[in-house]
Amino acid sequence: MGHNNLKSLGLGIAAGATAIGGIIAGRKALSIARISQGHPFKHRMLDVSSDLLQPKYPLEAMSTYLNGFHFYADDMGRQVEATHFCIHLRHDLHQCVIFDSNRPDARLIGIEYIISEERFRTLDEEEQQLWHSHHYEVKSGMLVAPGVPELAEHVYFEDLVTTYGKTFHTWQYDREDFPYGIPQLMMGFTADGQADTELIQDRDEALGISTPEKRHNRADIPTPLVQPGANGWENGQTVQISLRNLDVSF
Repeated sequence: MGHNNLKSLGLGIAAGATAIGGIIAGRKALSIARISQGHPFKHRMLDVSSDLLQPKYPLEAMSTYLNGFHFYADDMGRQVEATHFCIHLRHDLHQCVIFDSNRPDARLIGIEYIISEERFRTLDEEEQQLWHSHHYEVKSGMLVAPGVPELAEHVYFEDLVTTYGKTFHTWQYDREDFPYGIPQLMMGFTADGQADTELIQDRDEALGISTPEKRHNRADIPTPLVQPGANGWENGQTVQISLRNLDVSF
């Protein structure tokens, strides 16, 4: 390919990237404008200006979008859908922010840290009881990466199946329309018959996916041996956060 052709190709790529960047910026501005409707004009202008002018490197680094389900550690009957946006921060650590959906007006409901099996084995017993395994969430097809081609998703979950998560929800959106209360420890499912099938069906319809098909496609992913100490709730007892009064040190 000649020099002029290479130059033209480079300019074409640059122009395409610029156009895509402009489209994304425009979509973000429109989303913010829609969400801000009803806010004072001053606040709406500040929101749009901040979006266009401020770099947000941690947010821009969130490369993975996952959808799954959690239940409150002390009450399996309280099950909620959880939309994760994650950064693979280190080889043995992902960090995720969790929303109730993937809409522009989604509510921020919690956080999750995901660690490798090797890292989990180094934790003391008190710390381990805060963590849940991902083996069933992956193998059952309940944890998904919407929009990712099947082959790429399969490869991703081959790694994630051996990991462990520590999750706290800061907004009990299944009960409250505002982020009242204190963070709550959440857990993940470990066997058939635990999850609300209607909740899964509603999620599948909304995302245009099939959990049973995901399960079938992941049948060849080896099921890891779950490390002792994880999924402590399976023994009939768990830990949960509560408030207590303490003397202040000066």
